[in-house]
Amino acid sequence: MAVVPESSVLTFSVFKWSSYSSTYLPENILVDKPTDQYSRWSSESNYPPQFLILKLERPAIVQSITFGKYEKTHVCNLKKFKVFGGMSEENMTELLSSGLKNDYNKETFTLKHKIDEQMFPCRFVKIVPLMSWGPSFNFSIWYIELHGIEDPDVVQPCLNWYSKYREQEAIRLCLKHFRQHNYTEAFESLQKKTRIALEHPMLTHLHDRLVLQGDFDACEELIDKAVRDGLFNQYISQQEYKPRWSQIIPKCNKGTSAQEINRDDVNSDADDNRPGMRGGHQMVIDVQTETVYLFGGWDGTQDLADFWAYSVQENQWACISRDTEKESGPSARSCHKMCIDSQRRQIYTLGRYLDSSVRNSKSLKSDFYRYDIDANTWTLLSEDTAADGGPKLVFDHQMCMDSEKHMIYTFGGRILTCNGSVEDSRTSEPQFSGLYAYHCQAGTWSLLREDSCNAGPEDVQSRIGHCMLFHTRNRYLYVFGGQRSKTYLNDFFSYDVDGDHVEIISDGTKKDSGMVPMTGFTQRATIDPELNEIHVLSGLSKDKEKREENVRNSFWIYDIARNNWSCVYKNDQAVKENSSKALQEEEPCPRFAHQLVYDEMHKVHYLFGGNPGKSCSPKMRLDDFWSLKLCRPSKEYLLRHCRYLIRKYRFEEKAQSEPLNALKYLQNDLSLTVDHTDPDETKEVSQTWTRRTLSGRSSSTPSSTSSQTA
Repeated sequence: MAVVPESSVLTFSVFKWSSYSSTYLPENILVDKPTDQYSRWSSESNYPPQFLILKLERPAIVQSITFGKYEKTHVCNLKKFKVFGGMSEENMTELLSSGLKNDYNKETFTLKHKIDEQMFPCRFVKIVPLMSWGPSFNFSIWYIELHGIEDPDVVQPCLNWYSKYREQEAIRLCLKHFRQHNYTEAFESLQKKTRIALEHPMLTHLHDRLVLQGDFDACEELIDKAVRDGLFNQYISQQEYKPRWSQIIPKCNKGTSAQEINRDDVNSDADDNRPGMRGGHQMVIDVQTETVYLFGGWDGTQDLADFWAYSVQENQWACISRDTEKESGPSARSCHKMCIDSQRRQIYTLGRYLDSSVRNSKSLKSDFYRYDIDANTWTLLSEDTAADGGPKLVFDHQMCMDSEKHMIYTFGGRILTCNGSVEDSRTSEPQFSGLYAYHCQAGTWSLLREDSCNAGPEDVQSRIGHCMLFHTRNRYLYVFGGQRSKTYLNDFFSYDVDGDHVEIISDGTKKDSGMVPMTGFTQRATIDPELNEIHVLSGLSKDKEKREENVRNSFWIYDIARNNWSCVYKNDQAVKENSSKALQEEEPCPRFAHQLVYDEMHKVHYLFGGNPGKSCSPKMRLDDFWSLKLCRPSKEYLLRHCRYLIRKYRFEEKAQSEPLNALKYLQNDLSLTVDHTDPDETKEVSQTWTRRTLSGRSSSTPSSTSSQTA
């Protein structure tokens, strides 16, 4: 396989422009002078269309574009813009739709440069400003730099392919037009001459049987074969999920479990059977045994140290320990983190929150524990991870396990100090922990990235309340959202743990409201490496001022390959005393400080507890337990629905000429394919029959009357 040359700076000239004002000439963008406020192109007005067209010195694969800026924020900076490219100025493809931050840092954007995984060249690049940061101000561009490949040995084959691709697409459009208008001779002649297939052969066969021959039985056989051959798989993978929440009511324990101890300390049978109300707890899941482990939390008055296991197969909780500290394990805690090594059947826990009144040099040590599931024993790995080169005592951080390399990654979290309340920013500036790796075999820590406020391309900005996930297949960490002091973050980046490389997926400045999960709301995320998806459940805001406004549950899916967010559902269920009980039974109420885990083998999420944020009951915590399945249309559903559509059209044809046979067909054949649980589908069949029946009666009435008269 040929090695693709590295990207380089491309030479271009300013070819055409919509307008310019005063001395702000278009060619100013060729020189990077961030200290000169006159070194920019500025449009004469902000009325569309405003644009700049750049002409490359020679055709090239344009991979990225860099925008330089003035040394200070400026109202004329582009808040929204689009970039187009092509081999001619008349025929261009959209390469990018984005926006600039209103700051002084250069920004680089990746441009679309592939079609069907094949690179295509451009000779012209068009930049179209859409909105400036000052709504009534003209558009300004200070400096432009294009990066890509201009090596003729690479570009020429891509140019040949692109020319052929455009020609084939034009021929396909002609073929489609000819067939739709029944220009059979023209269709067959063009297809024979060009030997270009309009579509997949299966679709051509289906058109032949259905449209030309009217052979409905053969159509059903073709659809059945298509399903068996997996031709619907890609379609299914692109369909939206439908969430299916189910509240879990665990079975009561009968008899004494071998794992349960200290029964004398139990005050009620209810406490015996399942964990009590709490928030700030931690959960992990062993997907091999379908076991959910829960440890600690805050019940509204105190930290907890109980440790539980829930068996999915048995639908039953078992208490492993009432107090892990009494068994050489961690003390009572909340806002800690846990991760599980399912291969070695070990659970690790790190961090906790401490009230300022109990903080001292001893209590602020960051202990680190490992629990062995099979041996049912705790091991203290470190009395203070900071002394061992690891993080200081933190809370609301994130922790991920890499079982393959036997490594743990922890990122972010607020560092606890003795200097007053953690919320009191006047007493001390908040400190955040960086990105660390723990080598389980060697028992050593490594600092991978320090916290960086002014993040460069390889730096990371630490935060609390964020999401971090490890993709076991591509071996990337994915970090999304969070909060830093009073600022809610909406950026999204990945970290290559083997290559030690940070990649910004989204800087959080896109103003496509509703297209990404909202900031300021509690988010819990999971990952499915097999499906290459990230799942985010967004719930209640921690911000008391926002808590009663727009409270909702929403579930989001991020397609890693397509770099695309989609919202599975939103429910504007307010947290109020008079909330519908029926609605609350359909799905969990919005909350924060809850936990969500995901079984990627069986494709099920599990949610437990949390804080509903009720101002009238500030100490209230939840103990409800839910499962969530994300459902897409199955092959069986699609096969049935296709058969239903084929038989519906067959019925309509019969109804026009053979109403009695059509009725029999409806009762004996079409009805077998109808989903009678779907009111829309049932109503559609009923209306079709009624419409055809009335049409048949009206057409038969005159002949009947004339017969009687004769």
